[in-house]
Amino acid sequence: MPSAPSFHVGLISIHGDAILSPMDGFSDWPFRSLCRELGSAMSYTEFIKAEDIFNPPKQVADKLHYEEDERPVVIQIYGDDPEVMLAAAERAQELGADIVDINMGCPSKTIANRGAGAGLMRTPLKVARIFKLLSASLEIPLTGKIRLGWDDDTRNYPLIARIVEENGGALIALHGRTKAQGYGGKANWEAIAEVKDAVNIPVIGNGDVKTVADIGSMKEYTGCDAVMIGRAAIGNPWIFSRLDRGQVSFEQVREMMLEHLERNLAFYGEQIGLVLFRKHAARYLSPYPLSKETRKKLLTSKQPEEFLTLLYEIIESVNLPPEGGEYHPGPRSRTG
Repeated sequence: MPSAPSFHVGLISIHGDAILSPMDGFSDWPFRSLCRELGSAMSYTEFIKAEDIFNPPKQVADKLHYEEDERPVVIQIYGDDPEVMLAAAERAQELGADIVDINMGCPSKTIANRGAGAGLMRTPLKVARIFKLLSASLEIPLTGKIRLGWDDDTRNYPLIARIVEENGGALIALHGRTKAQGYGGKANWEAIAEVKDAVNIPVIGNGDVKTVADIGSMKEYTGCDAVMIGRAAIGNPWIFSRLDRGQVSFEQVREMMLEHLERNLAFYGEQIGLVLFRKHAARYLSPYPLSKETRKKLLTSKQPEEFLTLLYEIIESVNLPPEGGEYHPGPRSRTG
């Protein structure tokens, strides 16, 4: 950790300039905690529906879980009712969040079409009301994550960024795509630079950061204070330690998979933990020459013992690691 903060969110010091993006179904506690240990500068929860933060069912309670060594912890909420958002933000504060973030970027139809997520950007006055109301009531910083707008004809990100700042927001994160783009096309880094020039609060850039070099390139091009990394971190959490996947040895992959699986099993229980880990396993193993049959067996395993047996067979058989990596199988000491 650098001795001097990279930037501040309100009075909170942030050490580092690469952050795991909140991703529903992926940035859960097991994966998030690993990325934080590897260098992700902040710990964002998966997004949580404002109404669900009160007496949460287990699935939501799992999303709210964090450990002390993850701080600063950001609880991200979404909704469209200012009063409900206020109550949810106050509850997040009670739960120990260091920062509350408003999701204004989710492109999912079920969320955006009801006026939440990216849909909230279509109602700038409501955004202003939410930020004014919440920032006046909270004792912790309030931030927002946005997109360029609904579509190419309604790119209102400069307006929303100014609204966030003028109504008490302490940071703005911008994904350089519209809601209509989803995750396709090219992210607009020029828009991130435009927002950085227009506001006096920290700006986090998001979109098309796929390699270590991209971290520096986005910062240099846009002037942003930090970058968010989402899909590129799945299968390569080492990017937060400034390692591209080709620089990661098979031994490191092996140990990470076993540690990640162990955390999943301990956190969710054996059955759910394994099911939720399998999508990560596919990404960890994607660079290696496995047969379709082997991949299918691994990704449909229903028991941890079956999964581990097959994983160790794969470890014994893999001889072609990614370029730049080394294969060192090591002892069979971990059983999960």
